[in-house]
Order: sequence, then structure tokens, then C-alpha cells
Amino acid sequence: MDLQINIGDYRHLLDAILVELEKNRIVDRIWSGDYTVWGSEPAEISNRLGWLNSPQEMSSRINGLRQLAFDLHEKNYTHALLLGMGGSSLAPQVLRKTFGSRDGYLDLAVLDSTDPGAVLYHADRLDPTRTATKSGTTTETLSFLKYFYNWMSDRLPAEVAGDHFIAITDPGSLLAELAGQYSFRASYLNDPDIGGRYSALSYFGLLPAVLMGVDAGSLLNNSFDMGKNCRKTGLSIEDGNPGVILGAVMGILAEAGRDKLTIVASPRIASFGNWVEQLVAESTGKNGKGILPVVEELPGAPSAYGDDRAFVYLKTKGDNTHDTAMEAIERAGHPVVKLYLDDLYDMGGQFFLWEMATAVACHLLKVNPFDQPDVESAKVLTRKMMAEYAKNGVLPREVPVLISGEIAVYGDVKAGSPGEALAEFLNQARPGDYVALQAYLQPTEETDYALSELRTKIRDRYGFATTAGYGPRYLHSTGQLHKGDAGRGLFIQLTADDARDAPIP
Repeated sequence: MDLQINIGDYRHLLDAILVELEKNRIVDRIWSGDYTVWGSEPAEISNRLGWLNSPQEMSSRINGLRQLAFDLHEKNYTHALLLGMGGSSLAPQVLRKTFGSRDGYLDLAVLDSTDPGAVLYHADRLDPTRTATKSGTTTETLSFLKYFYNWMSDRLPAEVAGDHFIAITDPGSLLAELAGQYSFRASYLNDPDIGGRYSALSYFGLLPAVLMGVDAGSLLNNSFDMGKNCRKTGLSIEDGNPGVILGAVMGILAEAGRDKLTIVASPRIASFGNWVEQLVAESTGKNGKGILPVVEELPGAPSAYGDDRAFVYLKTKGDNTHDTAMEAIERAGHPVVKLYLDDLYDMGGQFFLWEMATAVACHLLKVNPFDQPDVESAKVLTRKMMAEYAKNGVLPREVPVLISGEIAVYGDVKAGSPGEALAEFLNQARPGDYVALQAYLQPTEETDYALSELRTKIRDRYGFATTAGYGPRYLHSTGQLHKGDAGRGLFIQLTADDARDAPIP
């Protein structure tokens, strides 16, 4: 991997912080598991550093995963559906979009939306006799498990339904217990010292990769090489530690107000930004601080970007799709970091690089990258609301401020049309704010396109950074940042009445 940095007037800040990090032995301290890199107490730090050695730990387990893939193929399985939510399911999704599924392996899809249309789409298209299913332990994924176990049991003899399920979970979890109770085909117990957003190079990322025919060995080899480079204690830009250098760039730019980290990637690896988004947002967004990743945003003219932007250009060998746009952005004075990938399997190294960089950036921001305090507080409020629903049978009902045709608008706005309401809402923004579109809709290509068009128009008219996420997925990826940063977000939620419903089991 080639790393190039052009951050203009911020270069002297980077040089100074690298000297400080080297003086403070930051590399040795991270690799030795020194929790004081991020906090004064070991809780939620010392037991979250398993990702540092996960590539080495997993290398001895790849052959067992390959045997599982062979056995499933021999038994005529053709499809796999991963039931997940948040960080642990994003790496498989990225690998599926990047590599596809090879002939002779399972055609893997990821279900990480509780929208009824998304659930029913997979239930309608899959043949239970040829489908293997994997699951995690959040409320959403346990609901998926119950739904598809019932779905499987309705179509196959009850005694063989469990044979179509594989658990990937932590030791001692409810899912591990259920896997034994219902005779799952297999259970893979992940290192409990690895959090979901740092789990790409563990069972959570590599088991789905093997099942769809991705060469997990090559991914791990590239992650080994990156891990070696990220052990370098010398921190010169020319021959230093790429993880620490990238993390230092992210940290000093965020502290200087360039906290909208915009990822531009070659088309083949465009989905990698979604994995980076959840890693950076959930790790950094707390204590009134945060780095907002902006991903899958179409590049625009330099004038479309404010002085709160920083750019990372991920480019695969031979691709020049975004070269012209990025050269213009660079000439306009925006900070740009370029990462060149020689091969798609360099993605294994990228997973490790960004994990290390994010950990270093959090050190500079003085936040713990491994906890999610605001997500937990939101879960408490959610459980309270669910208890009220169980008691009273209804949820609190909001009254729309405007109804126009088939559109109802809710919020603290006064307007005569949906367009006016949107404009009034956006006009309250201040410099440095961002707009987040949160779509509680069935994920489809048509909706992806519509959200992209709306994002582009908002950016070009107002100059704001924009993001888009499907609910409830975004709660597990960017939700911590939305709740825990400096309160710079303007949130637009889009909902719809579903044409078909699916009961929650």
C-alpha cells in the first residue's frame, strides 16, 4: 500500500504530533495493551484489544472454515443469509459487494434491516432446503433468528431445522445457548475481547468470506503485513507507521475543525466506506467530540465543500474514475490523503489499517474508542417505551404539522408545503453542521438512488456535509456519533407505510 499525504498548512501540526507520539511510545503502549492510552480505568478498554492479534489467531482456523464450506456444498446448499446488525455484519457486506460469490460456493446475502419488506424479500426468494443462516445477539438479530427458524420449521421437519443454522457469537451468550438447544449445525465462538466494529478479521468477517469463496488466507496475509507496518516505532511520514500516521492526520484535522472525513473510493471498493463509517463514527463520537465519516457521496466541485472537510481517496490499481475531481479538490486547498491498493485483497490490510488509525485518532481526541455510552442510554429509554407499550397497548402518537397529498410532515416547523418545511428546517443550520438522512424504508436500489440525489442537492445548495443511513442499521453504526458528538447534526427521518407486514416473533 502506498500512502500519500497533502494536508497543506496542517503539515506542521502533523509533524509535531508525530514527534509527541513517538516520544510517548504510543506504538509500544498500544501493542502491550496499555489502557492508559485511552483512559484512566481499564474497563471497556483492556477487554477490547483482541483485534490487535486477531489475524494471527484466525490464521490457524481458516482450514476448518474451508471444510465447513466444502461440507455445505456437498450437501447441495446454494445460499446463505447472514442475520446481523451493525459493525459485525458490515465487513461481510463489503466483501460480498467487492468480490461477489464464486461458483461452487454459497450466494451470501446480508439481512440487517427490520423493515418488513426487507425480511419478506429474503423469505420469498430463498429455498429453505438449500439455505444456511447465521446470526448474532442483538435484539434485531435475535428477532431475525426467531422469524427464520419458524420459517424453516414450517417448511421442513422440525428435527432438521437447526441443521440450517450456524451461530457466530461470544462465549456464554444467549445465542450460544440457543445454538445448543436447537441443534445448530455449528457454533463459532469469537474472541470476547473483540467488539463488533473491530471484528472484520475475526469469525464475524472471515466465516462469511470463506462461505462465499473469498480467499480469506490472502486477506489475512495482507493484514499480517499491515500489522507489521503498524508496529513500527519510527513515525516519520516517509518510512513510518501507516496506522499511526493516518490516525494522527484524522485527529489533528478534526481538532482543527476539519471533522467531516470524506471517503472517496474507486467503484469496485466503494462499499468499503460503509465499514469505515461505522468504525470511525461509533469510536470517535462521544464526550462532545467526533469525526463524521461522509461516504458514498458523489464527488462535486470544490466550491461545494466547506472548510470542515478532509478527504481520503481510496484508489485501486488502474482506476482513474475520480482522479479529475480529487485533483481539483486538492488544488482548492482541501486536505487529501491518498491510499493506493495494488490488489483487491489489500482490503485485508485496509481493515487493520483503519482499526489502528481510529484507535490513534481517539487517543488524540481523548475518547475511549471501544465504548458506546450513548447507545446504551438509548437502549434504556427504548426498553422503557417498550414496557409502556406492553402495559398500555399503544405508543405515544405524534400529530403532523402538515399533510400534503400522501406526505405527512412532523417536527417544529411552520410551512405550507413539504418543500417549504424542508427549507425552513435546513435554514437553521450553522457552519460546521451536517445533515443526516435516516430512512426507515426497505433498502432498494431505487431508494439508494433517491437518497443520493437528495444528499447531492442539499450539499450543492447549502454546502453541508450529508450522510444517509437505513434504520435501524444506522443506530448500530453512526448512532453513537449522532448522540454523543457536539450536537451538529440535523436529522431528517423518512418513514412509510409498508405494503406488506411481517409479524415480529
